[in-house]
Formats: sequence, C-alpha cells, structure tokens
Amino acid sequence: MKLSTKGRHAVTAMMELALYQKKGPVTLADISVQQSISISYLEQLFAKLRQHSLVTGMRGPGGGYCLARDASEITIANILNAVDDMIKRPGTPAAEGEVPGSLLMWQRLSDRVYEYLDGITLAEAVEIQTDETQPELFGSSMEQSAA
Repeated sequence: MKLSTKGRHAVTAMMELALYQKKGPVTLADISVQQSISISYLEQLFAKLRQHSLVTGMRGPGGGYCLARDASEITIANILNAVDDMIKRPGTPAAEGEVPGSLLMWQRLSDRVYEYLDGITLAEAVEIQTDETQPELFGSSMEQSAA
C-alpha cells in the first residue's frame, strides 16, 4: 500500500467537507485556502472522488461540494482508492508459493495497513483531528479571557 501526497491531500479535503457540510456545500476555493492546495489540483482530485461516488457537486451561487453519503460510511481507504490507482487491496498478491518470502512479508504489511485504513471512517478521522487541534486553533481558555 502506498500513501501518496495525492492521497493525503484527498483525505484532508474530504475532512474539510465533513467538518463544514452542515453549513452547506463547500467550495474548492475554501478548501484551497484552508489546506494550501491549489484549486486546479483539487479539481483533479474531486473529479476522481465524484467518479467513485464519494462527493456530489452543486453548481451555481451557493454551490460547491458535499459528501455523497454520511461521513460514517466513508473509510479512509475508500478515499485513497478513489484517487490513487496504485493502492493494493488485500488478497491481490499471487499465491504464497509464487512470491519470494521477503516480498510476501511486505505484501502482508501492506494488507494490514490497508485493513487499518479501511477500519477508520471519515467521521472518526474528523473527530480525532478536531480533538487534537482544538487547543491549537482556539488557544487555551486563559489566552481567550486575556484578549
């Protein structure tokens, strides 16, 4: 399993959608500013995410992108698979007798990583990220009261 920059950007962009979708569609321009990713790069990623039915686009004023289904139904592996064609899925290696032992070990490790990422939903990733970054984003209560 390969975790590419493309995959990481897709996951963070999808996290932005999950965080702000209650306010309505999220524009690529907003994601671009929040994540420091170019709009043209995001357009490429979102074309693939749309093809895999992970997002839906809304045109016109107030348009943007929304998750195609609930964040609790989308796994991190779903997102990575949508944007990165190089991702291996469990069960794809040749029969054990056909693969050298060292390669088999790496394939098993790759399968474990995939299984782990397939067990984390977008909703869980957003919850973890929100819990870990909240103090950094908003400062401590002492800093807020001093302002």
